[in-house]
Amino acid sequence: MADAPPDAEPGGALVAADVPLTGRAPARTAHELADLMRALALPETVLARTAAWLSGERRASPRTQAGYVRDLSWWLAYAAARGLDVAAADPAEADLYAAALRDAGLAPATRARRLSAASSWYAYLTRTGAARRNPFGAGMERPSPARASATRGLSEDELGRLLAYASVWETPRTFALLAVMIATGCRVSSVTGTTIGSIGHDSGHTVIDLPVKGGHTKRFVLPPFAAAALNRYLADRTQAGPVDVAGGVLGLAPDAPLFATRTGRPIDQPYVFRLIRRVAKAAGIAHAGVLSPHSLRHSVATLLLGGGHPLHIVQDFLGHADPRTTRRYDAGRESLDRSPAYVLGQTLAASVTRHAHTYAP
Repeated sequence: MADAPPDAEPGGALVAADVPLTGRAPARTAHELADLMRALALPETVLARTAAWLSGERRASPRTQAGYVRDLSWWLAYAAARGLDVAAADPAEADLYAAALRDAGLAPATRARRLSAASSWYAYLTRTGAARRNPFGAGMERPSPARASATRGLSEDELGRLLAYASVWETPRTFALLAVMIATGCRVSSVTGTTIGSIGHDSGHTVIDLPVKGGHTKRFVLPPFAAAALNRYLADRTQAGPVDVAGGVLGLAPDAPLFATRTGRPIDQPYVFRLIRRVAKAAGIAHAGVLSPHSLRHSVATLLLGGGHPLHIVQDFLGHADPRTTRRYDAGRESLDRSPAYVLGQTLAASVTRHAHTYAP
């Protein structure tokens, strides 16, 4: 009889190892990932193949590459804790890992991303002869994405209140940041990673080129209110008179960050996260404490879809590769807007009023 696999119960059921799977990633850079692989005693050929994999077309962007490094490092740390031979891992171990991710309370999208990174790595190692098989390959059960986005959004009125409050009470930088994020529906990494030189004119439009997934840039129209907000912010930043952002900004290098701290460094994502909640709370938005930068993108998507814009137009605007991703926003909007709860509530309220006299003191 073959030896039972690690952590097997007497009845034969497999139990995932108690390995931390949340918090700071075991490796955040390619160098740290190489150190983790050496700790696993992986041969240098695997390290060399991993470097080649990371340089692939899908990982050309530094941000994307860093994401793959972090996601793969979780599997390697898990494998190290279980004493696995990574290059010859069994599919059952991949399934145990998937179960451990689920038991750690990670969202389906996070779990799917980590499994995808491990599968991509193994597929490359297998193709180049550095691994026997891909334990995360065909036939593995993957987390199903949620049918509707779980992100908390804002209504059109709440978006207006957020911007109105920021325009009156916040700094020009804060108002400009919120105006650009809402006008473009962009991800937070786009505004923290863009530069002064990203703004210009195209066919009579004021535009901004924002970095997007895959190491590319996407050109967005800046409507007049957002362009005016940027003009005001940059005039304040340079202590100059009125400026035309699309015509270049005097005294600022094209590669300088568009949204910068007082020391000239780009603002970071945690700062934007805190800023959105703070401003929303000050503007009197009830659920300010659960908002995030993605809430603005979510709100823009639902606002456009609710306004009758075709799905493919909104998909292109948001830069979704798959229309099903865009459809998730629409599903969430419809489930609330078409909810029978309001009719049910009116019926029950009328019934309460009708019978209240029966129990009057």
